[in-house]
Amino acid sequence: MALSTGLSTAQPKAASWQQVGDDIKSGISGLTVTSRSGDSLRTLVVRDNKEPGENRIAEVTYRPGRPTEVSPISWHGGAEPIDLEALDAVPGTSDEYVALASRGLAYHLKLTDAGESVQVLDVAPLPAIGTDDNFESFSLTSRHGETAAVWADRGEGEDRPATLYAAPFELNSYGEAQFGPVDKATFRAPYPEGDVRHASDIEVTKSGRLLVSSASDAGDDGPFDSAVSDAGKLSVASDGTVRLSVAKSPEVLEKFDGHKIEALHCAPGSHLAALGTDNENTGGALTTRRLCD
Repeated sequence: MALSTGLSTAQPKAASWQQVGDDIKSGISGLTVTSRSGDSLRTLVVRDNKEPGENRIAEVTYRPGRPTEVSPISWHGGAEPIDLEALDAVPGTSDEYVALASRGLAYHLKLTDAGESVQVLDVAPLPAIGTDDNFESFSLTSRHGETAAVWADRGEGEDRPATLYAAPFELNSYGEAQFGPVDKATFRAPYPEGDVRHASDIEVTKSGRLLVSSASDAGDDGPFDSAVSDAGKLSVASDGTVRLSVAKSPEVLEKFDGHKIEALHCAPGSHLAALGTDNENTGGALTTRRLCD
């Protein structure tokens, strides 16, 4: 008879998905975590809505096992964007963010009116936009006192891998986004297959690991499948030089059947990654996994 070691080998139970909306206008196309209390998160999310008056940004509070709280945020200071796909906080600022539209326009935003609205401070195009680029990801990270931006053309199917971009990033005295020299690399998702978007979002962990979410999308009614992969590293030198190193064989960290993940963000000070979906006609959902450093 084998002797018990007294140590449990059970893995932590995965957090459940919490619905954020139930129709095609309430999906999550990008998010950033603004605060954390244990496994509960407060987040800002963007939505890829396109028509006037449709919600573009909202605050979502996530608590495992309990319904989410969703508070729409109004948009001020410029025309409503078309097809927002990513969002991240600007390092070293208070309540300032960059949201990215799919055609490569970066919106510098400030949360105002006690979090009830955002004010557009600047709009700038990304550098080095390719002819067929369609962007679904944008992440900001700070190393050695220098800030870098990472983003990706999503790619599509077997013939078109994602193109990852990285560059030094700063806001000038007018609040205008400025990018330095761009480094590029290609990424092909190891999972899923078929109607795959190789990079539906991208995140840089505290140690510089590149986490990439990938998703298959067969249409507004699915079926959907997703995965998060350890895609390589981002290095930021003390002089601000930025370099991408993409793994030849990216490791799939976890697969998510039945969901189209379009938002990925590491919660500060924890191993938790917040994951948001845009499941089209069935709305959006939010969950967490321990995927970060």
